[in-house]
Amino acid sequence: MLIRDITAADVPALLTLNNADEAALSPLTAEALEGLLRSAPIARMSEGAEGFLIAFDHSSPPQSPHHSWFTARESYFTYIERLAVAPAARRQGVGRALVADLTAISRAEHAPLLVCEARLEPPNDAAMAFLQAEGFAVAGETTDNRHGARVRYFRKEI
Repeated sequence: MLIRDITAADVPALLTLNNADEAALSPLTAEALEGLLRSAPIARMSEGAEGFLIAFDHSSPPQSPHHSWFTARESYFTYIERLAVAPAARRQGVGRALVADLTAISRAEHAPLLVCEARLEPPNDAAMAFLQAEGFAVAGETTDNRHGARVRYFRKEI
């Protein structure tokens, strides 16, 4: 599977993909997605737009309370801000390929840890199962004060 950098031309398709899964991902406007892409050191997608991943690292200014949570606890890491896979492409290796690509980038940048969060309330069972299958371990839990959702933090040494 070909994984490549996201370009400005990809924004409409990725916005649709992101907003199709509002229960798991916070909805975005085109402007918000473009802002994430401008500030993210890593923004990758599958060639056919079946999935995408946006990541920040330990040196990025805090992007959210979740990114800040890891910044306060870890020295060198890559934070998965957003990982979206089209429902029709799930369980076909798209998410796995995006995480493998991110792992290679992180190793090259000497960031030996991948971190992220997933919602507990409302439950995101698919994300929890995916993270467990990918070898992520629970790092903590909190309530996101912006919208009251419970989240679980994860980490994976690479």
